[in-house]
Amino acid sequence: MELREYIRILKKYWVLLATMALLGGGAGLLAASLQTPTYVASTRVFISAQPSASAVELAQGSDYAAARVASYASLADSQAVLDEVIASLGLAEGYWSLADRITATIVSGTTIIEIEAESATPGDAVALANATAAALVETVESIESPAGQDSPVQLEIVQQARAPESATHPVTTIYVALGALLGLALAAGLAQLRTALDTRIHGERDVRAATDAPILGAIAFNARAKQRPLVVHSEPLSAGAESYRALRTNLQFVEVAGRSRAFVVTAPTAGTGKSTTTANLALALADAGQRVVLVDADLRQPKLADYLGVDGSVGLTDVLIGRADLGDVIQPWGTTSLSVLPAGQIPPNPSELLGSKVMAALISSIGAQFDWVLFDSPPLLPVTDTSVLAEHVKSAVMVVSAGRTTKHQLEMAAQRLRMVDAQVVGVVLTMMPTRGADAYRYRGKRNGPAARVTRPATTP
Repeated sequence: MELREYIRILKKYWVLLATMALLGGGAGLLAASLQTPTYVASTRVFISAQPSASAVELAQGSDYAAARVASYASLADSQAVLDEVIASLGLAEGYWSLADRITATIVSGTTIIEIEAESATPGDAVALANATAAALVETVESIESPAGQDSPVQLEIVQQARAPESATHPVTTIYVALGALLGLALAAGLAQLRTALDTRIHGERDVRAATDAPILGAIAFNARAKQRPLVVHSEPLSAGAESYRALRTNLQFVEVAGRSRAFVVTAPTAGTGKSTTTANLALALADAGQRVVLVDADLRQPKLADYLGVDGSVGLTDVLIGRADLGDVIQPWGTTSLSVLPAGQIPPNPSELLGSKVMAALISSIGAQFDWVLFDSPPLLPVTDTSVLAEHVKSAVMVVSAGRTTKHQLEMAAQRLRMVDAQVVGVVLTMMPTRGADAYRYRGKRNGPAARVTRPATTP
């Protein structure tokens, strides 16, 4: 995975990461507050040779003390020393438990033993450290001076224990930091897992992973698309209208044999904004002075008549069953070079009509009269209507919805077109988010207030 992908995941799931970090830090703070605090107090014992008038004896005594200091340090947590500590402080715990709270170390390069004692309160830690040092001095003197003999060394407490200002355990900042890091790690794992399991298409990268077809355009999500579907007509200066004009430009570069260009506009599943895209693309092409015919080939749920404000009672089905001529049902749309062929009555056998020889002849006839022919067809995966239509048209534009259409659905839809020897000439991404990591960013005028789209008046 590239660094750019990690950055995209970070931007997409930053709320989850921040929340888990805060929760982890809070959990660390709670854990620290539930811990029994530990205070450490330390004292020091100096070991030296007994004074002597002879320099040689003094040197020998010093060497002896240095050689014995390690042994004396190991006695600090011995039973002989700690039993005296327990007796002097009146402790209720045993030797083994107390030994875990005593640590003796040798100050490097010296004959000084530093004794540290741990306890739940500062005062107890001070008392325990001082008592241990005193007991060590007594124990060493009794060991080194048997039968009333003088000890060759002497131990002296040179630093009394001092009450610690703060507990050494737990360190609240460390607990909070570790909790936050664990929270971040868990959130990062969840984000990575969710990204790996998410097969939905969110942007161009996901489209390229599912198909080799070029991306012709991207249309931002418009919450008022149902009330105002024809943004090219109602809001020609808006960013949404500019997106459809960019789609028009890219489609013009698609290589198609012959003068007339006919395309099936379809989608893997319903709810992708396919009909809205087809209608706005037709308007954009007509605005460029092209002769365009928009055919509503969705004989199950036709929408173009409502979008464009034309009479949809007669149309394609009437031509296919021989009840009307093509010239009688094609309707010009205002003063533009756009013509509309509505779906007409919904037939009981849409697949058979779209795959008939009459439909093939109609495609050839209508293609000779217009520069562009756009067929708004049903989604590919639920029904076979588009497959049989694409077998005649041969070129298809695939509309996929960001955040809804999955890679598998796009792959299956493209495969169905290949089975009928049709080509996906390009993909259009719709409903692109305008915020977040997968946001579709574009420049342009913001959409104005909602407006009801009506068919423009036809010049007599």
